[in-house]
Amino acid sequence: MSAAPVHGDRDARRVPVRGLTVLYDADCPLCVFVRDWLVKRPQLVPLTFVPAGSPAARDRFPGLDHRSALSEITVVGDGGQVYRGAAAWIVTLWALREHRRLAHRLSTPSGMRFAKGAVLAAARWRGATASRGGGVYRRGDGWAYDPRDGWHYTPPGCDSDACAAP
Repeated sequence: MSAAPVHGDRDARRVPVRGLTVLYDADCPLCVFVRDWLVKRPQLVPLTFVPAGSPAARDRFPGLDHRSALSEITVVGDGGQVYRGAAAWIVTLWALREHRRLAHRLSTPSGMRFAKGAVLAAARWRGATASRGGGVYRRGDGWAYDPRDGWHYTPPGCDSDACAAP
């Protein structure tokens, strides 16, 4: 699992992880289901859940790429470690009492290939679910994802061409 410091000058590679913040898409049914499942599991390392891209996430992690966190699972350790994609899933499982052994197996080269496949399958399901509404996945905060050209922001209350340019 790779780590990169987000804040402070703590050496994220040598500092033990005492807590993890999972950034999740609060408007994604799969993401909310997984969050609810994780909350119910016994945790060896406390997990905190914060909606990705929210004001709380931006305040807590000002140096993080929040657009990326909306499209790819992101977990931040209390020492500044940042995990994305398959590594984020693995470190989240590592925090759970019942799944720590599985996380260690998934952190091997062959396990990582399996974890990446699981993350890709979840992303495809999420994309297919989002695209049922005309191909665009819309969030209540103005962000929308179009599989053809990525994320776009339209201020709430404005249709795509209804707001006058300043």
